[in-house]
Amino acid sequence: MKFKMLHTCIRVMDLEKSLRFYTEALGLKETRRKDFPEHEFTLVYLSDEDGHYEVELTYNYNPEKPYVIGNGFSHIAVSVEDLEASRERHMEMGYEVTKLMGLPGSPPRYYFVTDPDGYDVEVIRAS
Repeated sequence: MKFKMLHTCIRVMDLEKSLRFYTEALGLKETRRKDFPEHEFTLVYLSDEDGHYEVELTYNYNPEKPYVIGNGFSHIAVSVEDLEASRERHMEMGYEVTKLMGLPGSPPRYYFVTDPDGYDVEVIRAS
């Protein structure tokens, strides 16, 4: 049996702020949107240029408080050719960014940037 990864869903407090992060900071493109006003939520799907996998932003209208990101969720990951330039750009954009890191005994090859809702995105040097 063959499975294909389709999307990861994250719930967001401010749809426009989250869209700005995922499109401007990570270069994803909105592929489709489904509005359900009678049920008070909107789904927005974003993907990279290959379109093989999507991030689904779920916006529930008028959320009362931020979502709790459980201790079981860690992060999503993307790759980029110029890691240092990407990190500098994310810092200039005002996002929370970690130092460059590497696995034990390895040179630095990734960092984390935090989206507006507190979800971590690992940015890894493309190999």
